[in-house]
Amino acid sequence: MRAGVALGSNLGDRLTNLTAARRAIFSLEGVSPPLLTSAVFETEPVGCEPGAPSFLNAAVEFSYHGEAEALLNELRTIEVTLGRPSGHERNVSRAIDLDLLYFGDTVVHSDVLTLPHPRMFTRTFVLRPVADIAPDRVLPGETKTIRELLASLPRSVRVERAIPQWEAT
Repeated sequence: MRAGVALGSNLGDRLTNLTAARRAIFSLEGVSPPLLTSAVFETEPVGCEPGAPSFLNAAVEFSYHGEAEALLNELRTIEVTLGRPSGHERNVSRAIDLDLLYFGDTVVHSDVLTLPHPRMFTRTFVLRPVADIAPDRVLPGETKTIRELLASLPRSVRVERAIPQWEAT
């Protein structure tokens, strides 16, 4: 199953945080090629505390042989390992944020997981990196491609390409 994950960081060495998260995701049991990585984008914080620093955001896509819930649990473990407390408040600055965006054509509505990610369709800082790696993907329940969804969003939030070619490590 092709899985898409959004990565974000606005505390500490943001690029190092994203790179460590990507490395950890790609080394998970069940992950296999092709391994796709977007450019890194610098974005203004949305819904965070006043004065929050800018985020670096990216997206990765890979094949995953396992269940969506198992992948979500692995992503949460990576977050904790990289310095995000498990009880971290929502929409507060963080060293790392990993969101499972989609999992093939899987649709889930549970207490712990909703797929596709319910807020990704309204967030430029999520769709812009995803458009780098899967511009023609149409997610379950949608009729527009990622590229079309991105084009339909207002340009009210600053999302700038910060690192066009993110080095593989």
